[in-house]
Amino acid sequence: MKAFKTPIVGAALAVAMIAATAGSAQAGDPEAGKKVFKQCSTCHWLKPGKAKVGPSLHGVIGRKAGTEKKFKKRYSKTMKSLDLTWTKENIGKYLLDPDGFAPGNRMTKQGQVKNQKDIDDVLAYIEQESK
Repeated sequence: MKAFKTPIVGAALAVAMIAATAGSAQAGDPEAGKKVFKQCSTCHWLKPGKAKVGPSLHGVIGRKAGTEKKFKKRYSKTMKSLDLTWTKENIGKYLLDPDGFAPGNRMTKQGQVKNQKDIDDVLAYIEQESK
């Protein structure tokens, strides 16, 4: 009887782990993310403190929304009022639907990323470049 318990428990644990991570950001490919970031680079730098039309995305993962020092005066009221920290999950939701996530923000439709794999990849690239 013991011989059957281990595989069943192991399978149940695997199913539970998959369910727990469903819908969350997955590990992406930074090299593929570099290509995706070209879309973002129209408005954003990955250099610390360098702003373009949008704020620098260097270190964005873990940063409170609307607080990039070199861009602070140019944030929309929406971004200034968001009370959240940019986690991979929050950024992913924002990239999928910027207007739905933060109505009144200034990111254009060009900034929207409709593919979850592309989002995971670009987040891996931003994370890698922010070290």
